[in-house]
Amino acid sequence: MSLALQSDGVMRYRDPQFQVPAAKLLPTQYLVVDDGTALVTVLGSCVAACIRDPLLNLGGMNHFLLPDGNTGDGAPARYGSYAMEMLINELLKRGANRKRLEAKVFGGANVLKGFTSNPVGTRNADFVLSYLDAERIPVVAEDLRGIHPRKVWFFPHTGKVIVNRLPHAHGAEVLAAETAVRSRLSSTPVSGGVELF
Repeated sequence: MSLALQSDGVMRYRDPQFQVPAAKLLPTQYLVVDDGTALVTVLGSCVAACIRDPLLNLGGMNHFLLPDGNTGDGAPARYGSYAMEMLINELLKRGANRKRLEAKVFGGANVLKGFTSNPVGTRNADFVLSYLDAERIPVVAEDLRGIHPRKVWFFPHTGKVIVNRLPHAHGAEVLAAETAVRSRLSSTPVSGGVELF
């Protein structure tokens, strides 16, 4: 399987299981496609929203780490509030009709034992459902919470989603990936200006 990093930072490859072009989304990334590409991600406590306009066969996926926070901290893409807005805006920019949008949401597992008071997975799951309700985007499928990490394949062209719950032993791998992104984001200096429009 050969991987190719695109200018948008998303890895592209040919999925060996489904024999289709695929894009692997990491935490903080989102992508909208209309060309038969499968959008793939692995989730622990993070959440991915798959949103689609079924008439246009246009859809996208995001992958966020935390429900909300200070989006002026230099890494707004880690927050669901920012990730949801970016995904929806990109769909609308590409011609989607807001009234036709439908969502499928995944992740929000509490993969870390011992985190029982306000765990981030539960907060992420609650956030995405609340956000979509407020935006009046119906959730037509969900697989949220629990303790198992998940691998998700979203096929925006058809709307089909395949979720593979991973054995809890894989939680360490998912946790390591999510922790690495969190660490990288927290060590990135805050810079740049603010653009108001």
